[in-house]
Amino acid sequence: MTSFLIPVFLLLILVLVLLLRPFFFPNSESATSRRQMNAAIYREELDKLEADRLSGLVDDASYEQAHAEMRQRLFQDTDEADDLSVMGSPKKTMLGICIFVVVLSIGMYFVLGGASRVAEKRSEKPMTQESVEKMVAEFAAKMEKEPDNLKGWAMLARSYRILGRNAEAEKAYARAGSFVESDPQLLADYADVLASNANGSFAGKPLQLINKALAMDPDNLLALWLSGTASFNAQNYKAAVQSWERLAKQLPADSDESRAIATSISEARSKGGLPAASAPVMSNQSVSGQIDIAPELKAKVKSGDILMVIARKPGERMPVAVLKTPVTAFPMNFVLDDALAMNPNALLSQLPEVSVEVRVSKSGMAMPEAGDLVSAPQTIKVGSGKVRLLINQVRP
Repeated sequence: MTSFLIPVFLLLILVLVLLLRPFFFPNSESATSRRQMNAAIYREELDKLEADRLSGLVDDASYEQAHAEMRQRLFQDTDEADDLSVMGSPKKTMLGICIFVVVLSIGMYFVLGGASRVAEKRSEKPMTQESVEKMVAEFAAKMEKEPDNLKGWAMLARSYRILGRNAEAEKAYARAGSFVESDPQLLADYADVLASNANGSFAGKPLQLINKALAMDPDNLLALWLSGTASFNAQNYKAAVQSWERLAKQLPADSDESRAIATSISEARSKGGLPAASAPVMSNQSVSGQIDIAPELKAKVKSGDILMVIARKPGERMPVAVLKTPVTAFPMNFVLDDALAMNPNALLSQLPEVSVEVRVSKSGMAMPEAGDLVSAPQTIKVGSGKVRLLINQVRP
């Protein structure tokens, strides 16, 4: 607290010094009053009137009348109290400013937050299971007062599902009604809960919900998994393999999920007496060429840096082929082909064209990092040779 209040106190003193500076260092030059300014103006007009009389532009009678009017106006203007700026009492003004600034600062401190609130935030403990349960219970109580809030019931059902409270989740999904019927992911979630509550049986409503979800979204991951599981349990191994293979095509080839689904597919083929999946035929179709680097970036390349040539299906983020090699000397030759495919079911040769880019990485990590040297992506037809790629950018 002390480390917080000391700089605040010093800052307050600085603000007061800046505000009160005119009182400590008053202007040494005397200001011109309004009375003095009026007198000077009238003297100038009188001198002009006298010059007009001497030159014959004004006769004596007009001169006397104008002179008398000007003297009268001069007397009236200079007779008023002078308005030369006066501070009044400097001590009172300074005291008032100090009180105002201090009170305003204290008020903003308590209204907008202070050190105590910062301390409270630091002392807050991470969300616990008990606090989550309490939040869900409060949300459930709120939903009882809003029976027509279908979206809210769906949110509550998902919360119960995450907590593993499938019995309450099933009831909440049922009360969500038509809101669930229009969302394939919610349909799959609902089917998963129903099957869990039925000891893994998909007969009846769970299978209906799965089929409805797949009709709306044929690539829904959970629905495909549940469909394959339902078919496997029903000893329809061919249908199980079909669902799971469709699912596998959407998973990264080197992920734990992909390896798990491959194991399930293998088991289904074995139990169903189905032939093993034939390996995809690799083609000699490739993209090849040469990589160079802009002269101003050559000094940034160090020994041990990793060069990656990445090919993607245009418009997608997942690579179809990646060449990773230590940087040697530029220009460097490269070849991208099916042997470098990230997924054996999605080969480079199966695409008409690919988006290719180069990245020089210090760490060799798959995720781009600030400081990586990169090229602009180029869309290239598969089968092209003599491609030229130039590394000319630094990733911010």
